Amino acid sequence: MSALTVDPAPGPGQDWDDLVRIWEETDAPEGCKVEIIEEIVTVSPPPSKDHNTTAELLQRRLYTVIPEEWGIYQTLGLSLPGRGGIYIPDLVVVDRATATGPGNTVPAEEARLVVEITSRANANHDRVSKVNGYAKAGVELFLLLDPWHSGRPTATLYGEPENGTYRVLETVEYGRELILPEPFGLVLDTGVFPIS
Repeated sequence: MSALTVDPAPGPGQDWDDLVRIWEETDAPEGCKVEIIEEIVTVSPPPSKDHNTTAELLQRRLYTVIPEEWGIYQTLGLSLPGRGGIYIPDLVVVDRATATGPGNTVPAEEARLVVEITSRANANHDRVSKVNGYAKAGVELFLLLDPWHSGRPTATLYGEPENGTYRVLETVEYGRELILPEPFGLVLDTGVFPIS
């Protein structure tokens, strides 16, 4: 099952607030992910077991290196109004104080690390739209885990956003180590991630 469009982009007379209202009111089945990507409300099916296992394995490792006041979230919305988006990354690391309180989203630029794990049906959202969106929002580090990359699963770490563009800090094929720089200081063995 692939992602589907729920409503078109705001037409004449509609604005960001209207789009967010449509997003908030979208009634999707349990476990589905509702996002706004390039001003289009999309609904994606629940991720596969391998996808969830990858997120869990990475989350377990991240908890060993993050400060106590940071949290790791799996369903926290990141708001990118300048990019016409509300993304729900597979994992996001933010200061816990930022993630508490009223509302459904936090500003994307508050993220210390965002992780997206591609799914076969909507990998291009993660590979293109979200890379651009996170860079333009100034997200410090973006880790793209791509088990569907041309039959050769890869992990790519993006960072140093400048003028809306990331620099590729490192790309490795699954099975090799990738280093998440400080403030994480984590050597990540990508060989533990399942290959779908």
